[in-house]
Amino acid sequence: MTHRAFIWPQRVYYQHTDAGGMVFHTRYLDFMECARTEFLASLGFDLGALARRAHVLFVVHSARIDYHKPAQLNDRLTITARVSRIGRVRLEFEQQVRRGEHVLASATLGLACVDARDYKPVALPEAIRKKLQEAS
Repeated sequence: MTHRAFIWPQRVYYQHTDAGGMVFHTRYLDFMECARTEFLASLGFDLGALARRAHVLFVVHSARIDYHKPAQLNDRLTITARVSRIGRVRLEFEQQVRRGEHVLASATLGLACVDARDYKPVALPEAIRKKLQEAS
């Protein structure tokens, strides 16, 4: 399944960097989380409301990330989020952190849909499935 990439801008602030002035490695995952959240919000889904009303959460169950080049203070980045697979319970995202044309980090993240009350797997809500399929 191929979906268009959602793009989210991110500026690198001082708190994102380590003692060497480069973006700390875990911050790339934070940036990617923001892009996924904003992608779902752009489709009309508030993750907080989804948890409260439908008792549905998305949890990361797998992550593979490759770091290619460092981002630094004040860099203007773009973070992409593209759904590469939609399963009954799981979603797979392909994501990148870019500075201009340069890919700084790339990742494949697997998310599982779980019940917010007991953390057991549940089917991806049909409304979300439909919107993700329409976004392709």
